[in-house]
Amino acid sequence: MAHPLIPRIVTCAEPIAAELGLEVVDVVFQTNKKPPVLRIDVRNLSQDTGLEDCERFSRLLDPQLEAQEIIPGAYVLEVSSPGTDRNLTTDREFIAFRGFPVRVKTYAPYKDQKEWCGTLRERDEAAIHLNLKGKAIAIPRELVAKVQLDDQP
Repeated sequence: MAHPLIPRIVTCAEPIAAELGLEVVDVVFQTNKKPPVLRIDVRNLSQDTGLEDCERFSRLLDPQLEAQEIIPGAYVLEVSSPGTDRNLTTDREFIAFRGFPVRVKTYAPYKDQKEWCGTLRERDEAAIHLNLKGKAIAIPRELVAKVQLDDQP
């Protein structure tokens, strides 16, 4: 379950990312660490995401988070790029990565499996559609725990 502060953090972070030509891909607030860790993954919309992108975003976001007092107490801010094994979550990502190898993990077994590896065909209202070596399968969305790009096709 996502931390309740994440929507406020996203609201603060997205305009800064947009100003820099970046997109906020994921936000995780790990309160089980001392101090807590706020990890934000960003992606450059026009080229590969680099360290400079993460640094620029961090330098602009940090003072805004402090000024708005969103997170009480000390915390560590980590900004990174999502990498190739990242989770797909947005409609935009599912469209952009159509035809790419993915790994789908389910909460409960579907057709006796909890993990599926195949080529992403699409995501619609009802299912994640994969091509498994020429065979089409539709995994119901309510069963899907996560969809990740798979670097092991």
